[in-house]
Amino acid sequence: MSEKPDLAALIGSRICHDLISPIGAIGNGVELMLMDSGAKGPELSLIAESVAHANARIRFFRVAFGAAGGDARIGRPEVLAILSEVTKGGRLQISWTGPADLARREVKLAFLLIQCLETAMPWGGQIAVSGDGPRWTVTGTAPRLRIDAALWEVLSNPRAPTDITPAQVHFALVPAETAAQNRRLTAELRDTEIRLGF
Repeated sequence: MSEKPDLAALIGSRICHDLISPIGAIGNGVELMLMDSGAKGPELSLIAESVAHANARIRFFRVAFGAAGGDARIGRPEVLAILSEVTKGGRLQISWTGPADLARREVKLAFLLIQCLETAMPWGGQIAVSGDGPRWTVTGTAPRLRIDAALWEVLSNPRAPTDITPAQVHFALVPAETAAQNRRLTAELRDTEIRLGF
């Protein structure tokens, strides 16, 4: 009997797939307008930046929320490009070290954990992701963190009583993805650092 499909991941993939082309087309249109010397101005620059940011977020969401079945792979250059684009001009910096060829499922889980750290780092900071063979570590450091203990408990106990909002859905997805990969998540929360491992 085949494995039951992950409908949420399939929906995530479909939405990202359907949005990436029109957003790319808008970006191309804006580039053509910027090439016209008479059309340059702060308005077009703002549109261009917004389109680039939307494109980066969709590429990130496609990995984090999309289907990543079986032996699907993703290259480190693509991962680095996504992370560079998604943090461009922001207060959050992300470094990534690991092998050149990555299992998409592992990257998916790392991206979900990056989002968990983003939630705790609204004022910015640094996230370091490292993978050495079978073990991954995702560490967030910042002078100031905002940690909702009930929300973080969901990572180890999916039945923990808390109301998950759409902005926090990644917390609810981590336990299911960890279980699907037969991994155990570890979490160490300190005043200025959160260290996650799987």
